[in-house]
Amino acid sequence: MHFYKSTNIHFYKSTYSGGDQTCVEVAHRDDVVLIRDSKYAGPVDEQPVVSLSSAHWTALLDLASSNASGQVDSVTVSVHPDGGATITGRDAALVYTPAEWDAFTKGVADGQFDRRA
Repeated sequence: MHFYKSTNIHFYKSTYSGGDQTCVEVAHRDDVVLIRDSKYAGPVDEQPVVSLSSAHWTALLDLASSNASGQVDSVTVSVHPDGGATITGRDAALVYTPAEWDAFTKGVADGQFDRRA
């Protein structure tokens, strides 16, 4: 499993997310986008992270905006009947509640996760 030491990487969340550590968090690195779940309570350097090539990031945002399940490169988004979602990569599966996924998709709609922003 691949882990990223979060202390060296700036993750951010949607402004629609609450302050209660229930968020989809994203970090942009040179050629990769990292996604994690703020609910994780274990050691920081062991936090599961899903990674996606920056070249595929816009397609993942489009998929999230569509509120449909699908796959972009090696990452699968499964939208649950209750409105939550699971993002699954090669090494991790991140499960989000309906409120978390709603905040993320609202942020996507506002362009908050656009790498060019």
